[in-house]
Amino acid sequence: MDVNAAVAAAAAIAGVLTGVIAMLAFRWSERDQKRPTRTSLHTDPVLPPGVDTVLSVLRSSAVVLDEADAVVKASSAAYALGLVRGGKLSVEPMLLMARDTRRDGEIRQVELDLPRRGTGRGEALAVSARVAPLGSRLVLLLVEDLTEARRIEAVRRDFVANVSHELKTPVGALSLLSEAVMDAADEPDAVQRFAGRMQIEATRLTNLVQELIDLSRVQNDDPLEDAEPVRVDELVAEAVDRCRHQAGTKQITMAAGGTADLRVWGNRGQLAAALGNLVENAVNYSPARTRVGIAARRLTAPGGDMIEVAVTDQGIGITEKDKERIFERFYRVDPARSRATGGTGLGLAIVKHVAASHGGEVTVWSAEGQGSTFTLRLPEAGAARDRAQQHPAHDGLDDEPGRSSSPHPHTPPYEPLPAPEVLP
Repeated sequence: MDVNAAVAAAAAIAGVLTGVIAMLAFRWSERDQKRPTRTSLHTDPVLPPGVDTVLSVLRSSAVVLDEADAVVKASSAAYALGLVRGGKLSVEPMLLMARDTRRDGEIRQVELDLPRRGTGRGEALAVSARVAPLGSRLVLLLVEDLTEARRIEAVRRDFVANVSHELKTPVGALSLLSEAVMDAADEPDAVQRFAGRMQIEATRLTNLVQELIDLSRVQNDDPLEDAEPVRVDELVAEAVDRCRHQAGTKQITMAAGGTADLRVWGNRGQLAAALGNLVENAVNYSPARTRVGIAARRLTAPGGDMIEVAVTDQGIGITEKDKERIFERFYRVDPARSRATGGTGLGLAIVKHVAASHGGEVTVWSAEGQGSTFTLRLPEAGAARDRAQQHPAHDGLDDEPGRSSSPHPHTPPYEPLPAPEVLP
Protein backbone atom coordinates (compact mmCIF):
# COMPACT_ATOMS: atom_id res chain seq x y z
CA MET A 1 0.00 0.00 0.00
CA ASP A 2 2.79 2.37 0.81
CA VAL A 3 4.53 1.47 -2.46
CA ASN A 4 1.39 2.25 -4.47
CA ALA A 5 1.03 5.60 -2.74
CA ALA A 6 4.63 6.48 -3.46
CA VAL A 7 4.19 5.60 -7.14
CA ALA A 8 1.02 7.71 -7.36
CA ALA A 9 2.71 10.64 -5.70
CA ALA A 10 5.67 10.43 -8.06
CA ALA A 11 3.34 10.28 -11.09
CA ALA A 12 1.45 13.34 -9.86
CA ILE A 13 4.65 15.27 -9.34
CA ALA A 14 5.86 14.32 -12.84
CA GLY A 15 2.55 15.46 -14.36
CA VAL A 16 2.72 18.81 -12.62
CA LEU A 17 6.31 19.34 -13.78
CA THR A 18 5.36 18.45 -17.37
CA GLY A 19 2.49 20.94 -17.30
CA VAL A 20 4.72 23.68 -15.91
CA ILE A 21 7.35 23.05 -18.56
CA ALA A 22 4.74 23.10 -21.36
CA MET A 23 3.26 26.34 -20.05
CA LEU A 24 6.70 27.97 -19.88
CA ALA A 25 7.51 26.82 -23.42
CA PHE A 26 4.23 28.27 -24.71
CA ARG A 27 4.88 31.59 -22.98
CA TRP A 28 8.42 31.73 -24.35
CA SER A 29 7.22 31.02 -27.91
CA GLU A 30 4.54 33.70 -27.64
CA ARG A 31 7.12 36.18 -26.39
CA ASP A 32 9.42 35.41 -29.31
CA GLN A 33 6.62 36.01 -31.79
CA LYS A 34 5.89 39.44 -30.31
CA ARG A 35 9.54 40.46 -30.17
CA PRO A 36 10.38 42.93 -33.06
CA THR A 37 12.84 41.64 -35.61
CA ARG A 38 15.22 43.54 -37.85
CA THR A 39 12.85 43.31 -40.80
CA SER A 40 9.67 44.04 -38.85
CA LEU A 41 11.07 47.39 -37.75
CA HIS A 42 10.85 48.59 -41.36
CA THR A 43 7.49 47.25 -42.47
CA ASP A 44 4.07 48.78 -42.83
CA PRO A 45 2.80 48.34 -39.20
CA VAL A 46 5.13 51.15 -38.01
CA LEU A 47 3.34 53.65 -40.26
CA PRO A 48 0.53 55.71 -38.75
CA PRO A 49 -2.94 54.43 -39.66
CA GLY A 50 -4.06 55.44 -43.15
CA VAL A 51 -0.65 56.69 -44.32
CA ASP A 52 0.00 53.62 -46.45
CA THR A 53 -3.29 54.12 -48.28
CA VAL A 54 -2.61 57.81 -48.90
CA LEU A 55 0.89 57.13 -50.23
CA SER A 56 -0.43 54.52 -52.66
CA VAL A 57 -2.65 57.06 -54.45
CA LEU A 58 -0.13 59.91 -54.68
CA ARG A 59 1.29 60.73 -58.11
CA SER A 60 4.58 61.81 -56.56
CA SER A 61 7.33 59.39 -55.64
CA ALA A 62 7.09 58.75 -51.88
CA VAL A 63 9.71 57.57 -49.41
CA VAL A 64 9.29 57.20 -45.63
CA LEU A 65 12.45 57.14 -43.49
CA ASP A 66 12.85 56.12 -39.85
CA GLU A 67 15.17 57.63 -37.23
CA ALA A 68 18.08 55.57 -38.59
CA ASP A 69 17.55 56.81 -42.17
CA ALA A 70 16.34 53.37 -43.20
CA VAL A 71 13.56 53.18 -45.76
CA VAL A 72 10.32 52.13 -44.10
CA LYS A 73 8.11 52.58 -47.16
CA ALA A 74 8.87 53.51 -50.78
CA SER A 75 6.62 53.68 -53.80
CA SER A 76 7.45 51.90 -57.04
CA ALA A 77 8.04 55.29 -58.70
CA ALA A 78 10.77 56.03 -56.14
CA TYR A 79 12.57 52.84 -57.14
CA ALA A 80 12.09 53.65 -60.83
CA LEU A 81 13.71 57.07 -60.40
CA GLY A 82 16.62 55.47 -58.55
CA LEU A 83 15.91 57.27 -55.28
CA VAL A 84 16.07 54.08 -53.19
CA ARG A 85 18.82 51.49 -53.50
CA GLY A 86 19.63 48.72 -51.05
CA GLY A 87 17.02 49.90 -48.57
CA LYS A 88 18.63 53.36 -48.32
CA LEU A 89 17.88 56.76 -49.81
CA SER A 90 20.59 57.14 -52.48
CA VAL A 91 20.35 60.91 -53.06
CA GLU A 92 22.62 62.66 -50.58
CA PRO A 93 20.97 66.15 -50.71
CA MET A 94 17.57 64.59 -49.96
CA LEU A 95 19.05 62.57 -47.10
CA LEU A 96 20.53 65.73 -45.55
CA MET A 97 17.16 67.47 -45.87
CA ALA A 98 15.48 64.55 -44.12
CA ARG A 99 17.94 64.71 -41.21
CA ASP A 100 17.44 68.45 -40.82
CA THR A 101 13.67 68.04 -40.86
CA ARG A 102 13.84 65.24 -38.28
CA ARG A 103 15.91 67.49 -36.04
CA ASP A 104 13.83 70.71 -36.14
CA GLY A 105 10.47 69.54 -37.59
CA GLU A 106 10.46 72.13 -40.39
CA ILE A 107 9.13 71.36 -43.88
CA ARG A 108 11.71 71.81 -46.62
CA GLN A 109 11.54 71.89 -50.41
CA VAL A 110 14.24 72.06 -53.08
CA GLU A 111 14.63 71.47 -56.83
CA LEU A 112 17.47 69.22 -57.93
CA ASP A 113 19.02 67.92 -61.14
CA LEU A 114 19.82 64.24 -60.79
CA PRO A 115 21.76 61.99 -63.18
CA ARG A 116 19.39 59.81 -65.18
CA ARG A 117 19.61 56.21 -64.03
CA GLY A 118 20.92 53.64 -66.48
CA THR A 119 22.20 56.06 -69.15
CA GLY A 120 25.74 56.93 -69.98
CA ARG A 121 24.74 60.32 -71.34
CA GLY A 122 24.82 63.54 -69.37
CA GLU A 123 21.06 63.94 -69.32
CA ALA A 124 19.70 65.32 -66.07
CA LEU A 125 16.49 64.39 -64.30
CA ALA A 126 14.80 67.51 -62.91
CA VAL A 127 12.90 66.85 -59.69
CA SER A 128 11.24 68.80 -56.88
CA ALA A 129 11.77 67.25 -53.42
CA ARG A 130 9.64 68.09 -50.37
CA VAL A 131 10.42 66.73 -46.89
CA ALA A 132 8.02 66.82 -43.93
CA PRO A 133 7.87 65.14 -40.50
CA LEU A 134 5.52 62.18 -40.19
CA GLY A 135 4.78 61.63 -36.53
CA SER A 136 7.55 61.77 -33.95
CA ARG A 137 9.95 59.27 -35.51
CA LEU A 138 9.36 59.19 -39.27
CA VAL A 139 10.09 61.58 -42.13
CA LEU A 140 8.13 61.71 -45.40
CA LEU A 141 9.85 62.58 -48.68
CA LEU A 142 7.77 63.44 -51.75
CA VAL A 143 9.56 63.78 -55.11
CA GLU A 144 7.92 65.19 -58.25
CA ASP A 145 9.47 64.60 -61.70
CA LEU A 146 9.69 67.98 -63.47
CA THR A 147 11.68 66.80 -66.49
CA GLU A 148 8.79 66.77 -68.95
CA ALA A 149 7.40 70.07 -67.68
CA ARG A 150 10.78 71.73 -68.16
CA ARG A 151 11.12 70.29 -71.64
CA ILE A 152 7.70 71.59 -72.63
CA GLU A 153 8.53 75.01 -71.21
CA ALA A 154 11.81 75.05 -73.15
CA VAL A 155 9.99 74.15 -76.39
CA ARG A 156 7.44 76.89 -75.81
CA ARG A 157 10.17 79.39 -75.01
CA ASP A 158 12.04 78.49 -78.19
CA PHE A 159 8.80 78.73 -80.15
CA VAL A 160 8.15 82.26 -78.89
CA ALA A 161 11.74 83.26 -79.67
CA ASN A 162 11.48 81.83 -83.18
CA VAL A 163 8.15 83.54 -83.83
CA SER A 164 9.58 86.85 -82.66
CA HIS A 165 12.57 86.47 -84.95
CA GLU A 166 10.51 85.40 -87.97
CA LEU A 167 8.06 88.27 -87.53
CA LYS A 168 10.80 90.81 -86.95
CA THR A 169 12.49 90.07 -90.28
CA PRO A 170 9.65 91.03 -92.68
CA VAL A 171 8.42 93.84 -90.41
CA GLY A 172 11.89 95.35 -90.30
CA ALA A 173 12.21 95.01 -94.08
CA LEU A 174 8.88 96.76 -94.59
CA SER A 175 9.98 99.60 -92.33
CA LEU A 176 13.24 100.12 -94.22
CA LEU A 177 11.55 99.87 -97.62
CA SER A 178 8.92 102.41 -96.64
CA GLU A 179 11.69 104.86 -95.68
CA ALA A 180 13.39 104.17 -99.00
CA VAL A 181 10.15 104.92 -100.86
CA MET A 182 9.79 108.23 -99.04
CA ASP A 183 13.40 109.20 -99.85
CA ALA A 184 12.96 108.25 -103.52
CA ALA A 185 9.64 110.04 -104.01
CA ASP A 186 11.01 111.89 -107.06
CA GLU A 187 12.33 108.71 -108.71
CA PRO A 188 9.46 106.65 -110.17
CA ASP A 189 11.67 103.70 -111.07
CA ALA A 190 13.08 103.44 -107.54
CA VAL A 191 9.62 103.78 -106.03
CA GLN A 192 8.34 100.96 -108.24
CA ARG A 193 11.29 98.74 -107.32
CA PHE A 194 10.90 99.37 -103.60
CA ALA A 195 7.15 98.90 -103.80
CA GLY A 196 7.69 95.50 -105.41
CA ARG A 197 9.99 94.48 -102.58
CA MET A 198 7.43 95.70 -100.06
CA GLN A 199 4.80 93.53 -101.68
CA ILE A 200 7.08 90.48 -101.41
CA GLU A 201 7.77 91.11 -97.73
CA ALA A 202 4.07 91.76 -97.03
CA THR A 203 3.20 88.45 -98.69
CA ARG A 204 5.82 86.64 -96.62
CA LEU A 205 4.44 88.21 -93.45
CA THR A 206 0.89 87.24 -94.42
CA ASN A 207 1.94 83.65 -95.09
CA LEU A 208 3.77 83.44 -91.78
CA VAL A 209 0.80 84.71 -89.79
CA GLN A 210 -1.57 82.38 -91.64
CA GLU A 211 0.63 79.33 -91.02
CA LEU A 212 0.92 80.24 -87.34
CA ILE A 213 -2.87 80.33 -87.19
CA ASP A 214 -3.09 77.00 -89.04
CA LEU A 215 -0.55 75.37 -86.73
CA SER A 216 -2.38 76.62 -83.64
CA ARG A 217 -5.67 75.32 -85.03
CA VAL A 218 -4.43 71.82 -85.83
CA GLN A 219 -2.82 71.55 -82.39
CA ASN A 220 -5.89 72.63 -80.44
CA ASP A 221 -8.86 71.48 -82.51
CA ASP A 222 -10.24 67.96 -82.64
CA PRO A 223 -10.47 67.08 -86.35
CA LEU A 224 -12.99 64.31 -85.65
CA GLU A 225 -15.63 66.81 -84.59
CA ASP A 226 -16.12 67.85 -88.23
CA ALA A 227 -14.87 64.62 -89.78
CA GLU A 228 -16.29 63.25 -93.01
CA PRO A 229 -15.27 60.85 -95.78
CA VAL A 230 -12.86 62.76 -98.03
CA ARG A 231 -11.95 61.63 -101.55
CA VAL A 232 -8.21 61.39 -102.05
CA ASP A 233 -8.41 62.43 -105.72
CA GLU A 234 -10.11 65.69 -104.67
CA LEU A 235 -7.37 66.42 -102.15
CA VAL A 236 -4.71 65.75 -104.79
CA ALA A 237 -6.46 67.96 -107.35
CA GLU A 238 -6.68 70.80 -104.83
CA ALA A 239 -3.01 70.47 -103.89
CA VAL A 240 -1.94 70.44 -107.54
CA ASP A 241 -4.08 73.47 -108.34
CA ARG A 242 -2.51 75.31 -105.41
CA CYS A 243 0.99 74.83 -106.87
CA ARG A 244 0.16 75.04 -110.57
CA HIS A 245 1.57 78.54 -111.04
CA GLN A 246 4.90 77.81 -109.30
CA ALA A 247 5.28 74.55 -111.22
CA GLY A 248 4.52 76.25 -114.54
CA THR A 249 7.08 78.97 -113.87
CA LYS A 250 9.79 76.34 -113.35
CA GLN A 251 8.46 74.03 -116.11
CA ILE A 252 7.91 71.24 -113.57
CA THR A 253 5.61 68.41 -114.64
CA MET A 254 3.16 67.15 -112.01
CA ALA A 255 1.74 63.64 -112.36
CA ALA A 256 -0.83 61.84 -110.23
CA GLY A 257 -1.98 58.23 -110.17
CA GLY A 258 -3.82 55.64 -108.11
CA THR A 259 -6.07 58.11 -106.32
CA ALA A 260 -9.44 56.94 -107.67
CA ASP A 261 -11.98 55.34 -105.28
CA LEU A 262 -9.86 56.03 -102.20
CA ARG A 263 -11.31 57.87 -99.21
CA VAL A 264 -9.96 58.91 -95.83
CA TRP A 265 -11.86 60.01 -92.74
CA GLY A 266 -11.08 63.41 -91.30
CA ASN A 267 -11.27 67.17 -91.51
CA ARG A 268 -11.23 68.12 -95.17
CA GLY A 269 -9.60 71.51 -94.63
CA GLN A 270 -6.74 70.14 -92.52
CA LEU A 271 -6.08 67.23 -94.86
CA ALA A 272 -6.03 69.56 -97.88
CA ALA A 273 -3.59 71.87 -96.11
CA ALA A 274 -1.28 68.98 -95.18
CA LEU A 275 -1.13 67.47 -98.66
CA GLY A 276 -0.85 70.93 -100.21
CA ASN A 277 2.20 71.67 -98.05
CA LEU A 278 3.90 68.47 -99.21
CA VAL A 279 3.27 69.21 -102.88
CA GLU A 280 4.32 72.85 -102.47
CA ASN A 281 7.59 71.82 -100.82
CA ALA A 282 8.26 69.34 -103.62
CA VAL A 283 7.81 72.06 -106.25
CA ASN A 284 9.83 74.69 -104.36
CA TYR A 285 12.81 72.38 -103.80
CA SER A 286 12.86 70.84 -107.29
CA PRO A 287 15.06 72.13 -110.11
CA ALA A 288 13.47 73.43 -113.28
CA ARG A 289 12.21 70.95 -115.91
CA THR A 290 11.88 68.04 -113.45
CA ARG A 291 8.92 65.96 -112.33
CA VAL A 292 6.82 65.80 -109.16
CA GLY A 293 4.77 62.62 -108.70
CA ILE A 294 1.76 62.09 -106.45
CA ALA A 295 0.61 58.52 -105.97
CA ALA A 296 -1.80 56.79 -103.59
CA ARG A 297 -2.59 53.23 -102.62
CA ARG A 298 -4.39 51.18 -100.00
CA LEU A 299 -2.37 49.26 -97.41
CA THR A 300 -3.72 46.42 -95.27
CA ALA A 301 -2.98 46.89 -91.57
CA PRO A 302 -4.03 44.94 -88.43
CA GLY A 303 -5.96 47.92 -87.02
CA GLY A 304 -7.70 48.73 -90.30
CA ASP A 305 -6.72 49.60 -93.85
CA MET A 306 -4.55 52.66 -94.39
CA ILE A 307 -4.41 55.05 -97.32
CA GLU A 308 -0.90 56.04 -98.30
CA VAL A 309 -0.29 59.20 -100.34
CA ALA A 310 3.30 59.75 -101.47
CA VAL A 311 4.77 62.92 -102.97
CA THR A 312 8.05 62.34 -104.84
CA ASP A 313 10.37 64.98 -106.24
CA GLN A 314 13.71 65.05 -108.07
CA GLY A 315 15.17 67.80 -105.92
CA ILE A 316 18.39 68.26 -104.01
CA GLY A 317 17.56 65.68 -101.34
CA ILE A 318 17.96 65.86 -97.58
CA THR A 319 20.96 64.89 -95.49
CA GLU A 320 20.70 62.37 -92.66
CA LYS A 321 21.25 65.13 -90.09
CA ASP A 322 18.49 67.29 -91.56
CA LYS A 323 16.04 64.38 -91.77
CA GLU A 324 16.03 64.22 -87.97
CA ARG A 325 14.83 67.81 -87.72
CA ILE A 326 12.78 68.69 -90.76
CA PHE A 327 9.48 68.33 -88.88
CA GLU A 328 10.52 70.88 -86.27
CA ARG A 329 8.81 74.23 -86.39
CA PHE A 330 10.82 76.92 -88.24
CA TYR A 331 13.56 74.47 -89.22
CA ARG A 332 14.75 74.92 -92.81
CA VAL A 333 17.04 72.59 -94.72
CA ASP A 334 18.23 75.45 -96.92
CA PRO A 335 17.49 78.83 -95.26
CA ALA A 336 18.63 80.78 -98.33
CA ARG A 337 16.24 78.93 -100.62
CA SER A 338 13.44 79.22 -98.06
CA ARG A 339 13.84 82.98 -98.05
CA ALA A 340 13.78 83.02 -101.84
CA THR A 341 10.60 80.94 -102.02
CA GLY A 342 8.89 82.61 -99.06
CA GLY A 343 9.01 79.48 -96.91
CA THR A 344 8.27 79.86 -93.22
CA GLY A 345 9.54 76.54 -91.88
CA LEU A 346 6.08 75.64 -90.53
CA GLY A 347 4.70 73.59 -93.42
CA LEU A 348 6.04 70.19 -92.37
CA ALA A 349 5.20 70.84 -88.72
CA ILE A 350 1.58 71.35 -89.80
CA VAL A 351 1.69 68.12 -91.82
CA LYS A 352 3.01 66.21 -88.80
CA HIS A 353 0.29 67.46 -86.48
CA VAL A 354 -2.49 66.84 -89.00
CA ALA A 355 -1.29 63.26 -89.54
CA ALA A 356 -1.03 62.57 -85.79
CA SER A 357 -4.43 64.05 -84.97
CA HIS A 358 -6.05 61.87 -87.66
CA GLY A 359 -4.46 58.69 -86.33
CA GLY A 360 -1.79 58.50 -89.04
CA GLU A 361 1.83 59.45 -89.61
CA VAL A 362 4.13 61.16 -92.06
CA THR A 363 7.51 59.68 -93.05
CA VAL A 364 10.32 60.71 -95.36
CA TRP A 365 12.83 58.95 -97.58
CA SER A 366 15.55 61.02 -99.15
CA ALA A 367 19.04 60.81 -100.58
CA GLU A 368 21.26 63.73 -101.52
CA GLY A 369 21.11 64.37 -105.23
CA GLN A 370 18.29 61.83 -105.76
CA GLY A 371 15.26 63.67 -104.45
CA SER A 372 12.82 63.00 -101.64
CA THR A 373 9.59 61.11 -101.01
CA PHE A 374 7.22 62.26 -98.28
CA THR A 375 4.56 59.70 -97.44
CA LEU A 376 1.34 60.58 -95.64
CA ARG A 377 -0.46 57.57 -94.14
CA LEU A 378 -4.04 57.98 -92.95
CA PRO A 379 -6.76 55.54 -91.86
CA GLU A 380 -9.23 54.72 -94.60
CA ALA A 381 -12.80 55.98 -94.20
CA GLY A 382 -14.95 53.41 -92.45
CA ALA A 383 -12.58 51.90 -89.90
CA ALA A 384 -10.79 55.21 -89.49
CA ARG A 385 -12.95 56.58 -86.71
CA ASP A 386 -12.05 53.82 -84.27
CA ARG A 387 -8.40 53.98 -85.21
CA ALA A 388 -8.21 57.76 -84.82
CA GLN A 389 -9.81 57.60 -81.38
CA GLN A 390 -7.00 55.28 -80.29
CA HIS A 391 -4.41 57.90 -81.33
CA PRO A 392 -5.28 61.19 -79.58
CA ALA A 393 -4.23 64.48 -81.09
CA HIS A 394 -0.57 65.37 -80.79
CA ASP A 395 0.18 68.06 -78.25
CA GLY A 396 2.70 69.71 -80.52
CA LEU A 397 5.37 70.06 -77.87
CA ASP A 398 8.00 67.55 -78.90
CA ASP A 399 9.69 69.39 -81.71
CA GLU A 400 13.18 69.54 -80.27
CA PRO A 401 16.05 67.80 -82.08
CA GLY A 402 15.94 64.03 -82.10
CA ARG A 403 12.16 63.70 -81.90
CA SER A 404 11.25 63.63 -85.54
CA SER A 405 8.00 62.19 -86.84
CA SER A 406 9.91 60.17 -89.39
CA PRO A 407 10.34 56.70 -87.89
CA HIS A 408 11.16 55.05 -91.24
CA PRO A 409 14.04 57.10 -92.70
CA HIS A 410 15.29 54.18 -94.76
CA THR A 411 12.02 53.27 -96.47
CA PRO A 412 12.70 52.95 -100.22
CA PRO A 413 11.17 55.57 -102.48
CA TYR A 414 7.53 55.10 -103.34
CA GLU A 415 7.00 53.80 -106.85
CA PRO A 416 4.20 55.72 -108.64
CA LEU A 417 1.55 53.62 -110.31
CA PRO A 418 1.94 52.99 -114.06
CA ALA A 419 0.49 55.39 -116.62
CA PRO A 420 -0.12 58.32 -114.26
CA GLU A 421 -2.32 61.18 -115.30
CA VAL A 422 -0.11 64.11 -116.27
CA LEU A 423 -1.41 67.39 -114.89
CA PRO A 424 -0.23 70.38 -116.88
